[in-house]
Amino acid sequence: MTKFKINSLLLPMKGHYFLYNGGTAPVVPFMPVFAKQLGFSSVVVGTLYTVLPIAGMVAKPLFGGLADRLKWHKKLFMFFLALTGILFFLINFTPNANEGKVGPGVDLDCGAVTLFKTCNVTDNCALTRLLVYAGNGTVDCHIDCPEVVGSEWNEELCKQWGLSQYCKSNADHPMVFDAKVPLAHTEQIENCIYFRVQTAIFEEKSVIPYCNAQISTSNCHVTCKEPVVNEVLHVRTEEASAKSWSFIYFAFLMLTSWISMAVVVSIGDAICFELLGSKPANYGKQRVWGSVGWGIFSVLAGFLVDEFSQGRTEKDYSVVFYMCLIILSVDFLFCTRLKVSHTQMSASIVHDIGRLLSQLRINIFLLWCITVGLSTGLLWGFLFWHLEELAAAQGCSSLEWIKTLEGLVMGVQCFGGELPFFFISSWVLKKIGHIHAMSMVLFGFGLRFFLYFWLVDPWWVLPIELLNGVTFGIFYATMASYASKIAPPGTEATVQGLVGAVFEGIGVSLGSLIGGLMFQKIGGANTFLAFSIMSWVLFCLHVVVQFFMQRATPNEWQQQQEEVKEFAMTAMYASPQDAIQMLDEQPDDLSRR
Repeated sequence: MTKFKINSLLLPMKGHYFLYNGGTAPVVPFMPVFAKQLGFSSVVVGTLYTVLPIAGMVAKPLFGGLADRLKWHKKLFMFFLALTGILFFLINFTPNANEGKVGPGVDLDCGAVTLFKTCNVTDNCALTRLLVYAGNGTVDCHIDCPEVVGSEWNEELCKQWGLSQYCKSNADHPMVFDAKVPLAHTEQIENCIYFRVQTAIFEEKSVIPYCNAQISTSNCHVTCKEPVVNEVLHVRTEEASAKSWSFIYFAFLMLTSWISMAVVVSIGDAICFELLGSKPANYGKQRVWGSVGWGIFSVLAGFLVDEFSQGRTEKDYSVVFYMCLIILSVDFLFCTRLKVSHTQMSASIVHDIGRLLSQLRINIFLLWCITVGLSTGLLWGFLFWHLEELAAAQGCSSLEWIKTLEGLVMGVQCFGGELPFFFISSWVLKKIGHIHAMSMVLFGFGLRFFLYFWLVDPWWVLPIELLNGVTFGIFYATMASYASKIAPPGTEATVQGLVGAVFEGIGVSLGSLIGGLMFQKIGGANTFLAFSIMSWVLFCLHVVVQFFMQRATPNEWQQQQEEVKEFAMTAMYASPQDAIQMLDEQPDDLSRR
């Protein structure tokens, strides 16, 4: 009987993958909808997510080469690991793009009591939250009426409110003061909401505001310290300028954190392969713990965001940033135990590209990677955006659990789709071959996007996410292993780098940009319908092209099919969400774990 033995040398690496992916899982999937809440449009977000994959693609070989030259693999790895946690945590403090923006003017009425009212409430959910919240104490507000006109206000402010600055002349004066507003007196009359001003404070002088005559003024701006009130008073501008300080801060942190993540992944994987030594195919047994960490903590993060956001007008994402900082801090401590001697990394992904691109089958394969990247970019950037729009259409209560649902989406994608299909991908490729698997991925994306188009109740997205096994699990296994077989001798690393570059740097980037533009122009459902049609058209085109290639070169086709079937029988497929590197396993490698 074989005794199971844990390899202590690889234990810190397993822990790193689990903790690193678990630490980034609470933040990365929610960034597009977090940006939406900050006030950025789908076009702005899509443009940002066009740049991020390119920056990561450039950073990997750049810092990989630097690590090789200076022999600083662990130093750079640890530095960027710490930097990733810090940068993500700082995103939590991004100012809302709509902060300081006032909505339409409200009316201020003075008589036996002083009231301000708004009749511009268009968000029924905001109104419902306010009326439920009403009665919870007194709110501090700031009232600014820049256009107080006539002697009536001056006389009342001078005689009844005792404010000498309004007694000096009959000239028009702005009226600016702080107010105590008891929410228990909030009242809805027809389409208007009335708030009572209990106390007015002018330069630290408190007065009880009442007037002998019934007077009013319009175009006052009111800002309160309670978001549930501001949500009713203010009309939010969903599109914020990309030149705003808020966006510059957010974009800078996103860009630098993306670069940090790319470097951690690149050098971390190289360290892992160096620890594996002559058994590189066991990489999958280490990397699978990253998928487990991602699935667990993404579900937990979604639930916690909803829990900490109860009674709030907007989702409170601060818990996910603290989760990220804490988990990555533990990961940093875990990685101090990594034993690294010297790791060789390739810093070049473009060597011999001219010779490779002269081959038709490689060009077709790269085009397939780009088309799948387009769909993946839309999915990563705007699925949650679409779900939140569907939840809002379902009613106010639906938004209370939307983050829990988004966390469950990530869990189903990981445990229900990704992991099972990675385990059976070898069997699938053995049965149908890589070419048919490529076609299946395109068809799977078409079906997945078509179901998103028909989706009404956002909860029904969960069974749809099982298709992630085809569109992600089968895709990555097919892409990485097929690339390793078609690469001419001596260009294996080049092809793997090229595949990753065209998928992320071209496909995902363009998918984010096009998806953002289409979301704004035609809406989420129609965008997914358009991408569904595109995927099915590409599926048909791929089948036709491969059919004619098979007829044109039958001997080469048959030899290639035998090779990939043989490869599928021995390959160990990892979950290369961040790294694309698949290597054959030798028969005597099966004993080491």
